[in-house]
Amino acid sequence: MLICFYFYLYPMLKQILAAFLLLSNILFAQDVRYAHGIVDSLASPKMFGRGYVKNGDKMAANYIQHKLQESKLNFFGTGYFQSFTLSVNTFPGKVLLTVDGFDFNAVAGANFLLGSGNPKIKKKKCEVVWVDSTLLSSKENTLRFLGSNLKNKWIIVNKKDISSKENLSLVNAIQANFLNAFGVATIEPKKLGWHVSQQKHSFPTLDLLVSDSAYSKINKNNTSYITLSYDEKFIKEYKTQNVIGYIKGSQHPDSFIVFSAHYDHLGQMGNDAIFTGANDNASGTAMLLDLVKYYSKPENKPSYSIAFMFFGAEEAGLVGSKFYTENPLFPLKNIRFLINLDLMGAAEEGITVVNATEFTKEFETIKQLNDSKKYVAQVKSRGKAANSDHYFFSEKGVPSFFIYTMGSIKAYHDIYDTADKLPFVKYNELFGLITDFAKELQLK
Repeated sequence: MLICFYFYLYPMLKQILAAFLLLSNILFAQDVRYAHGIVDSLASPKMFGRGYVKNGDKMAANYIQHKLQESKLNFFGTGYFQSFTLSVNTFPGKVLLTVDGFDFNAVAGANFLLGSGNPKIKKKKCEVVWVDSTLLSSKENTLRFLGSNLKNKWIIVNKKDISSKENLSLVNAIQANFLNAFGVATIEPKKLGWHVSQQKHSFPTLDLLVSDSAYSKINKNNTSYITLSYDEKFIKEYKTQNVIGYIKGSQHPDSFIVFSAHYDHLGQMGNDAIFTGANDNASGTAMLLDLVKYYSKPENKPSYSIAFMFFGAEEAGLVGSKFYTENPLFPLKNIRFLINLDLMGAAEEGITVVNATEFTKEFETIKQLNDSKKYVAQVKSRGKAANSDHYFFSEKGVPSFFIYTMGSIKAYHDIYDTADKLPFVKYNELFGLITDFAKELQLK
């Protein structure tokens, strides 16, 4: 009876085993679990936001280099690193802000940000002057304010309800500190966003997260004070790097498909505010490393050479990719197409392709592939934009796309872009679309 039962189930078991092996191959080819592991490492607080405090960028670059070595990728010249320098302003120590006179419990990164170009400030307490629609409601109030001595005062600007061009121009000039105040703070009602500065400014600025309802409860007639103190270090020639490797093509070794992504992020602001950058752009870096693993398998050997470029200092102004285009490791004219990946974390609503209007033939190819296989909800067209590392390549005549996902992730350039919140929705499908597109490029 057991023998009969075995022969009855054997065909079914074979089908289950075949399906399991097929699923295993798919997962191995495009492994979202592997990508999550990469993001967990790169977006760990132990990498200090992959910026310029505590060598976070170098830690990330060494991690990527190790992954390329594991896959036995070729390198150009003497190694995977292409070094370059940039000027950068950093905040390596404590950041302390206290506010007296209105309800504001200052928490670095959560409800206030230093201006990224701020000069060093020792502990200093200054009175607050408010600039909002009330101040500008009469010429008398405005003229009195413009004639006041603001040398040891903080100006707090709230642009809400300031609509006239004349008043907006005045407020913009006030934010630029033409009145020589000690510092200028700006009220942000919904969200804070930081960036990296290559310059050091002459006066401090702050962004304060205060909702409209909370702002309306502040009594501006009461005297308020801001006390600020922090460490700042301007580094004129900070040495960082791109990380680059390649797989040699079987039929066209001198022609290249390039996959790129930036691995850097904003670093940290003081000891407490770390900008881990899971979606921006540990997610794109993870997909690139997954593509490295995919194309390193003998059965996926490409006919064109494939270069993998992990750019540094994107957040400082596309510095790494610009440096590469000015110092290419092989002729730029040999690049068949560059595919730059940034913000890969959530594709519920599909993807956007920057430069779609510049390279219409290739855009139609990727769109038709998606229409045929239903990978993602939509492939949206966008024109030329200087918003990621594709830009200086396309400016040099290299056919290039920048692809980013559209979905549930709203955290961007803030402390909330963390690995635990990265869903990688439609990751496998997007991986399939990108590799299908790269295959089509190698046929034409």
